[in-house]
Amino acid sequence: MCEAVLLDLKHGCSPECRGAAPPEVSHVFLLRGKPSPEDVSGFSGAFQSACGGSVHVLDSGSTAESLYRLKQTVDRLQLSSIRVLTTAQGRDVLLLYQQLLFTAVYTFDYVTCPSCTGPAHTDSPGGGGGGVQEEVSVFVQQLPALKGEITVLKSTLIPDCFGHGFSTRRGGVSSIPTLSSLNLFSSSRRRDPVAVVTENRRRLAVHAGFHPQPLRLVKVNHGSDVWVVGSAEPESYDAMVTDQTGVVLAAPGADCMPVLFADPVSKVIGAAHAGWRGTLMGVAAATVDAMVKGFGCRASDIVVAVGPSVGACCYTMERETALGFQRVHPDCVADPESTRPHVDIRLANRILLQRAGVLPQHIHDHTDTGRPCVTPCTACHPEDFFSHVRDGLNFGTQLGFLWIREAAETL
Repeated sequence: MCEAVLLDLKHGCSPECRGAAPPEVSHVFLLRGKPSPEDVSGFSGAFQSACGGSVHVLDSGSTAESLYRLKQTVDRLQLSSIRVLTTAQGRDVLLLYQQLLFTAVYTFDYVTCPSCTGPAHTDSPGGGGGGVQEEVSVFVQQLPALKGEITVLKSTLIPDCFGHGFSTRRGGVSSIPTLSSLNLFSSSRRRDPVAVVTENRRRLAVHAGFHPQPLRLVKVNHGSDVWVVGSAEPESYDAMVTDQTGVVLAAPGADCMPVLFADPVSKVIGAAHAGWRGTLMGVAAATVDAMVKGFGCRASDIVVAVGPSVGACCYTMERETALGFQRVHPDCVADPESTRPHVDIRLANRILLQRAGVLPQHIHDHTDTGRPCVTPCTACHPEDFFSHVRDGLNFGTQLGFLWIREAAETL
């Protein structure tokens, strides 16, 4: 079912095209270009009479801004299906904006009018996809930061020869409530598009000091595979390790743990994503093992910081699954007889790291009360962190990130 209609006046469509709209539609959007002789108020009245719904005029300074306003309106109205009445040229242009400003959550049905063949305006960006990408990038960089300034948690256990941090949800441009504001991962199943997430990552990089070094994010498969950067990259993995400068390793988290590894003796780093499956499969120990075997590190030299993640206070799971954590250590499950026991996946990782040879005092997590906290419960702090447990399927994502500083890099 079509929930909204976009009439593309900017790229040559005419008001007569409203005949291609469904007989009943709740919301109509008119995409305008530069001021023109046409009477847009007349168009609005005609559409309102024909379709019986409300009419929104999109006449911002750029196509990127107009379509972003369209997105914000359909998000607010919780709509996802849009019929676009346009020309063949307009369809080709709008598809480029769609890829940057929308995700697969939205369904676009493009209907081209054979009688409308030419553009009404000539202010679309040149250069094809590159021109559109540049316009969108410039636009999102001008968006105001939401929820205050960017803040990053840092572990005092990781020495200054490494740059690192754990992001919070403040200071980004994502506007959907459960994704607001510094969401750092774009998913086809959520409403935060590539352009917005890319801008959030750019702002984090500038704030944290690793701009313009490339950010490598683990390709999560909820297992224990570790990629040694520089070798053939697998399709998916939950951890990676390197001794290279000029690259930033990052692991996502939104209840799952972003875990950072650093060996100040051998100058080797690692980043891992540890959810409950990865924890039981031993991703943390596998990361240590990759550093030892791949770079000659000693496990006793490696320091580990565990980032914001869900605590046992808020995390329950089916009893059969929880028994796996009880086998790691009884203290990982506080109420094993419950139908849905509370599980401490963070404690399980500490225990498994220690079994892998990491010294207890070299692990900075929720049990280390002698240092500033970097492992708060994500579900308990809605103003500071995203949480799948708390927010449901349309949740945002934090990152833990780490890089080896160049010798001349200013601390």
